[in-house]
Amino acid sequence: MTASKIILYLCLAYVAGVFVFTSPRFREDKKLDLFVPTSDVGTISFVSIVAKEPDIREKIVKLKVQNILITTGKYPEYKYGDKLKITGILKEPSEDINGFDYKDYLKKDGIYYVMSFPKIELTGEGFGSPVMKFLFSFKNKFKETVESFIPPPQIGLLEALVFGDESQISQNWKDKLNLTGTRHIAAVSGMNITIIASLLLSFMLALGFWRGQAFYLTIILLILYILMIGAPASAVRAGIMGGILLLARHLGRQSSASLAVVFASTLMLAVNPLLLRLDVGFQLSFLAMLGLIYLQPIFFSWLKKIPDYKFFPVRTILSATLSAQIFTLPILIYNFGYFSLISIIPNILIVPFLAPITILIFIFGLGAMVFSWLGWLLSFPVFLALSYITETIDLFSKIPFAKISLQISWPWLVIAYLILSFIVWRLQESQKLKFLKY
Repeated sequence: MTASKIILYLCLAYVAGVFVFTSPRFREDKKLDLFVPTSDVGTISFVSIVAKEPDIREKIVKLKVQNILITTGKYPEYKYGDKLKITGILKEPSEDINGFDYKDYLKKDGIYYVMSFPKIELTGEGFGSPVMKFLFSFKNKFKETVESFIPPPQIGLLEALVFGDESQISQNWKDKLNLTGTRHIAAVSGMNITIIASLLLSFMLALGFWRGQAFYLTIILLILYILMIGAPASAVRAGIMGGILLLARHLGRQSSASLAVVFASTLMLAVNPLLLRLDVGFQLSFLAMLGLIYLQPIFFSWLKKIPDYKFFPVRTILSATLSAQIFTLPILIYNFGYFSLISIIPNILIVPFLAPITILIFIFGLGAMVFSWLGWLLSFPVFLALSYITETIDLFSKIPFAKISLQISWPWLVIAYLILSFIVWRLQESQKLKFLKY
């Protein structure tokens, strides 16, 4: 047995162990009881620092302070690194909110308590990391600039596409995204980052760079993109997965790609084991990567009549979109209880354009931050591109009976992926036989 196979089996064994021991039956709450030994404790007062960028909603703001999530009003405004004196009622989060396990959802981010509208007094500023403070400041300036040029609902899509921030998207549009199976475009996912990186790589090669130069330049741009959007944990994880997949493909071996993605996922689970069961984004990124590794070459072969243009590899992007959609479908049904009958069509119409639109948005935003007239000029193509996406989503969301409700338990989820794995294996074997014949 080769060393790579030993590493792969050890990683898979670890992941299986994490799956078992993070189940509700085995999992124990290990709270970071920073203030008191029990959960519902009445009124407490403490001083702490805002540990993450505030999550600004339509009417409220969410602040993470140590292991506590605080809900407060939009004014006065607080920012990352502010030192606050907080007085309020500390509680455990509710376990079930309309069928959603809110307690576990917060737990994966290290949050064990909540406080609603406590008394807050600002006692100091600038206590966070200078690097993160700069990144958040740049991100907020970028958002303020583009918001002055682009109206809703396009601005909501822009901020979701670039930053994974859905705060500007109305519930009506969230329902449309769900109905058409395009909700993933409102997240900085492993699939989206990999497609963007693949298009950048193709663009560099088309410009005449050597493959090695194009690869390293793409990785640098990927890192800069993640830093420019404030380096949220989801984007960092997606960037690691996407970068490792590009590295494995650069080395030219499919087996290396699968091992690299599994190894990266194992390291992430070693840091936070709760990601496997409680973070849908992590699940989707991992499965989308496997789809790109194992299913994309098959679709690429089937779609040989579709051209790969020099600066816009349509065949590559379509094959990536289809393979990622198929590999993530069972987990989407398991988590959300439905699937879209029409999702493949709007995804084919939208996903190939995500990378160029994202690049165009950054050029527009950076230009507008320097020269207002340049922002005004570039806002027109950005608005038209975003309008294409919103109109496509709106059109397909109006199709009747586009969604089927379907609840499945985890044993059926496992069976679904075993069947999918068998089908992919058979297709790969069939392609090998065709190759040997020629």
